[in-house]
Amino acid sequence: MLGSKPVDTPMDPNVKLTVEDGEPLNDPEKYRRLVGKLNYLTVTQPDIVFSMSVVSQFLATPKIIHWNAVIQILRYLKGNPGPGLVYRDYGNRRVEGFSDADWGSPVDRRSIIGYCVFVGDNLVSWKSKKQPVVARSIAESEYRAMAHTTCELMWVRQLLTEMGFADASPMQLWYDNQAAIHIASNLVFHERTKHIEVDCHFVREKIQQGLISTYHVKTGEQLADIFT
Repeated sequence: MLGSKPVDTPMDPNVKLTVEDGEPLNDPEKYRRLVGKLNYLTVTQPDIVFSMSVVSQFLATPKIIHWNAVIQILRYLKGNPGPGLVYRDYGNRRVEGFSDADWGSPVDRRSIIGYCVFVGDNLVSWKSKKQPVVARSIAESEYRAMAHTTCELMWVRQLLTEMGFADASPMQLWYDNQAAIHIASNLVFHERTKHIEVDCHFVREKIQQGLISTYHVKTGEQLADIFT
């Protein structure tokens, strides 16, 4: 890697990875070791979280094209080592989360959720995760992402409370899907939302309790987009 050329992105947007792609890798264990080591970097490098979640799907039977995708991440890190995480005092203790989802992965059609949580304008938590079930609509995948983000917000709030730093104002939840906003504000369930009723009740309960407030954010300003 010493003589390799750095790249600007951790993944090639023109390459779609699937389980069946390409020829098998001669040394699958080499792939697993490298992916395992790179996963440690996601603790301080949120910009490679999504890429790592993708290449981690092929640990069982990695192909050459999957190995090349991991090398792409290394080349990105070479040119963008990053400063790590820097925390500053911005004069507030506001807790807010950004939630997003990518509907229908090309590998198995399960959606990918992503979120990031800020405390006092400092990034403290983030995740990119494939949903365990197939979502039947974009709104469903977005709403499940909202439920996951709400759980994380509640955990962060509880942690801050135990430390004596809790902010009394409602936590802010930002997302870019208008249909999900409608579901959150509509108390009447219908056929399209009955199968996500538990998630709906959970998010609405936190809204009604005044623990979170929901806001719409433009897609181009959605900070959680890099995790999906």
